[in-house]
Amino acid sequence: MSSTTSRRPLALAIHGGAGVIEQGSLVPEVEAAIHADLARALDVGHAILATGGSALDAVEAAVTVLEDSPYFNAGRGAVFTAEGRHELDAAIMDGRHRRAGAVAGLMTVRHPVRLARRVLEDSPHVFLIGDGAEQFADTQPGIERVPNGWFSTEPRRAQLREAQQREQQAWHGNDDLRGRYFGTVGAVALDSRGHVAAATSTGGMTNKRWGRVGDSPVIGAGTWADARCAVSCSGWGEFYIRNAAAHDIAARVAYRGDRLRDAVEDVILGEVPQHGGDGGAIAVDTEGNVSLVLNTRGMYRGWVRPDGARGTAIYQDA
Repeated sequence: MSSTTSRRPLALAIHGGAGVIEQGSLVPEVEAAIHADLARALDVGHAILATGGSALDAVEAAVTVLEDSPYFNAGRGAVFTAEGRHELDAAIMDGRHRRAGAVAGLMTVRHPVRLARRVLEDSPHVFLIGDGAEQFADTQPGIERVPNGWFSTEPRRAQLREAQQREQQAWHGNDDLRGRYFGTVGAVALDSRGHVAAATSTGGMTNKRWGRVGDSPVIGAGTWADARCAVSCSGWGEFYIRNAAAHDIAARVAYRGDRLRDAVEDVILGEVPQHGGDGGAIAVDTEGNVSLVLNTRGMYRGWVRPDGARGTAIYQDA
């Protein structure tokens, strides 16, 4: 690598989902484990960047770590559908050429983000779903498969029971779902060549029905990367889809010349809640600016800035 390239900024941000995470609601051991898993994802992703690897490789690797953690709603630890199973979604996007891959409704793929990367590289399509996505996985060496029950954890099963009890008690509308039963993991990165990428992965919404798919695998809604910035969102997916949230952030940077943080705040603190949704987003631009914004009480998140400053956080006021 040339000395010129090595002096270019590197940046990485990750999230593990936004929602109602009350200060003190996590026992110390769980809180420490969450910070540790976030830090491990940062370590893995940033090591790729620091050795000249691509932003695309970095976000895939970081999200893979988070998919294996039981504390986040993606991969192991995914929420349950109303039928008591897991349906997993993911997307990945390369900002340099706007190549993208997305999958939804997966049942047996251990790392959905890896299959999304294969869609990007090894298929003529962008978005594969359900049985077709699983059939595509059958053709891909190295894509690990697991029984659907491998994704199950007891806390998620308890969430399903609670959601179904609330439903049986004459629950009206969706207001009580705000920030409670959904989440995602995601990563955005800037590499030494000045390119950015984004990836997002999720188990969706607790007690979801009818093959519901949220924003995470929808390019432009929950995941976006272009020549200027990369965005990964977390929150109530229906509202992120309706507002094309990830692309809206990038469009404000591209067309209006907004600073990255201003663009993220306008969408996450303005557009999304104005229309009834909540959540957060992480973003990075080609100058190395990193933005992590949430309108909920918490969002699992971590960052490494170009100056090497790094950290992890859970609560809104961190």
